[in-house]
Amino acid sequence: MAHARRVITVGAAAAAALAMMVPPASASTTISVYPSGTPYSGGVKAELLGTATITSSLGSATCNESVMNGTINSDGSNLTITSASFSNSGGNCTGIISSAITTENLPWTGGNATYNPVAGGRDGTVTIANFRAKATLILGITCTYGGNLTANAYNPNNPNRPVPGVNEAQVSVSGATINKVSGGILCPSSATVSATYKLTTSSGQSLQMGS
Repeated sequence: MAHARRVITVGAAAAAALAMMVPPASASTTISVYPSGTPYSGGVKAELLGTATITSSLGSATCNESVMNGTINSDGSNLTITSASFSNSGGNCTGIISSAITTENLPWTGGNATYNPVAGGRDGTVTIANFRAKATLILGITCTYGGNLTANAYNPNNPNRPVPGVNEAQVSVSGATINKVSGGILCPSSATVSATYKLTTSSGQSLQMGS
């Protein structure tokens, strides 16, 4: 019996150690209207806060206007971007690498929002799948870039949101990489994107994510 008890004890200890090593399952995701908490499925709108910067080995381009429209399910699935634009004060974005940035292959389907909070930081992430945009270089050469963009997401009441003075949900990317899809040898193989957007429903209601 003593041997049996030792076996049981060792087995229990091993199971406990394994449980400590295996991370807990991700919390479920609910997109809801803030502050009511009513689950929300439908149209969403992202509006640029400040500037968006696209940088490559040739230099950078800056845009101060960008709007994305799309739809999402209340469980955070099926984020679809139906329209997206980048401009600077109503004209082309300014900088070395680009005079015009044109979005392509819309709608961008297959994205999602996931509630996975980090203490002292984000509340979750938002992924735009199949992002694709064409940049026109100063020499008239066009380069197309694409990929999946994942941004940190912050609820309206999160004190760590990138722009504290804006009381809306926010999504922010910093140096997210997009790769060249097409273009000549003068086109850099990749570029990075940095931008922060406020996120609302299509009608301007505040949104939040939770479990």
